[in-house]
Amino acid sequence: VGEGRLVYLVAMCRAVPVNDLLDRASQRSDKMHSLSTLLTQEMDSHFPPYGRMQMPRPADCHTSALQTPNDKEQALQVSESDLMSLARSLLQAWVDPLAVLSTSAITLPHPSKSSISSKIQELQEHSKSLGDGLDILSGKMGPSAQAISFLPYTGGTDLGQDRVTILNKFNFLLSCLRRDSHKIDSFLKVLRCRAAKLQPELC
Repeated sequence: VGEGRLVYLVAMCRAVPVNDLLDRASQRSDKMHSLSTLLTQEMDSHFPPYGRMQMPRPADCHTSALQTPNDKEQALQVSESDLMSLARSLLQAWVDPLAVLSTSAITLPHPSKSSISSKIQELQEHSKSLGDGLDILSGKMGPSAQAISFLPYTGGTDLGQDRVTILNKFNFLLSCLRRDSHKIDSFLKVLRCRAAKLQPELC
């Protein structure tokens, strides 16, 4: 895409009503969560039972330091700008780990590694597209929505040498991703409901 064309596309996106942008963002986040759920199920089909016993706890996910609403009821009490900030922070935190998963999937000791690899690439594309959309949306919502909490991934790029360790770390990252993609999707659905002025029980 040429620079002039890119500027034109960004300008067109900025002219789209917030409701429509939130609809698109919600569709992307829903797809991300669906993919992460499918990936978790695919991994579980050939995951050694003793591997689950060695899995770290959810509190060990690299995004666990971020204080977020635990359910929809709590999310409904959070301001629109803070929900947008939380969604963007979580999404940004997965740029590096998704790259690690993408690289590791190519040689993953799993019979479905080709399918897993293609789903992770699709996840990366949706994540990038959603991030671009949320950048535009947050610009319409003010400085608070544009604030991002940085949650660095410090797990490194090497998932290990033996089969069980690699599968264990890969599966743990996927479980964290599934949890966070669910949060992102929930926050954006609440924002979409508010923009459409729906009653809370319909969100």
